[in-house]
Amino acid sequence: MSMPRFTGRSAPCARWSPFAKGLVAHRVRSCSGLKPCRLLVALALLLCAFVAQAADTPVVRVAYAGSMGVVMDRDLGPAFAKAHGAQYQGIGQGSYALARLIAGKQLVADAFVAITPGPMQVLKKAGLITQAVPVASTRMVVVYSPKSRFAADFKAAAAGRKAWYDVLREPGLRLGRTDPAVDPQGANALLTLQLAARYYRQPKLLEEIAGEPQNPKQIFAETSLMSRLEAGQIDATLGYASAAFSHHLPTIALPAEIDLAQPAMQADWYAKAGFVLPGGKKVEAQPLVFYAAVPANAAKPALGRAFVELLQGAAGQQALRERGYDPPHGEAL
Repeated sequence: MSMPRFTGRSAPCARWSPFAKGLVAHRVRSCSGLKPCRLLVALALLLCAFVAQAADTPVVRVAYAGSMGVVMDRDLGPAFAKAHGAQYQGIGQGSYALARLIAGKQLVADAFVAITPGPMQVLKKAGLITQAVPVASTRMVVVYSPKSRFAADFKAAAAGRKAWYDVLREPGLRLGRTDPAVDPQGANALLTLQLAARYYRQPKLLEEIAGEPQNPKQIFAETSLMSRLEAGQIDATLGYASAAFSHHLPTIALPAEIDLAQPAMQADWYAKAGFVLPGGKKVEAQPLVFYAAVPANAAKPALGRAFVELLQGAAGQQALRERGYDPPHGEAL
């Protein structure tokens, strides 16, 4: 299992104590012209003032589905830190992996944002949450690299002049995806191919494109998948439209019967997709809705609740829309 990705943003210095402000201002004014030893003392005192202030600043830790890295770390996290005079620490990883770390008390988070109901059910069984609220949704698309040698073929598929699955079956194409055992996006890539096999009446489509469910040649960490596409290290993936939009990567839209975006199609169509991973884990298709919750063992539960309120509020919803997320669907879990 890859380690979670930690990121941090802190609030500006507006909440510094008058003593800390005065000390820093005085030291900065008086440093010029000092001998080296006295300058070092002044800088040491200045650093102490910074450390003392940091110790007084609350920290909110948000564990989130790795595909949300851009909107969390560039938009929502910094905005929250500024509004609440807090430090923001983002922890991005596959939703199931994070849920298991939180449930196993190996990770303490003040707010948890995951995709699909499954990861939240893990925390419910552990007695760590009683409710999770929907905050956004997305859909499955084919995401491809503009640097890929197959880019022209993908453009033709996006325009309807070629079948997207035929491009993915071309010899030498490098398909990337995440581990379906730990990340819903990886599982959803396989479920999308499974639904496509049924929809296009091509029974071997899943095996021809993906191979084994945990094919080591195709598995990458979720936090690196989009950057690999940007760099041209892989040619394509089956992933979330929101993540592709956030990274300005081109996509190919899929039919509603395949894209897992329509809750109304769950019972009659999506529910027909599913498989069992080596080890016995059963994977089933679920609507691509992002849910947020505050774990019972949060270190800063008030900040966690405030972060969830930001996600649900007008400012948070606007930030999500601007990064390519669709409105939330369905009811609270």
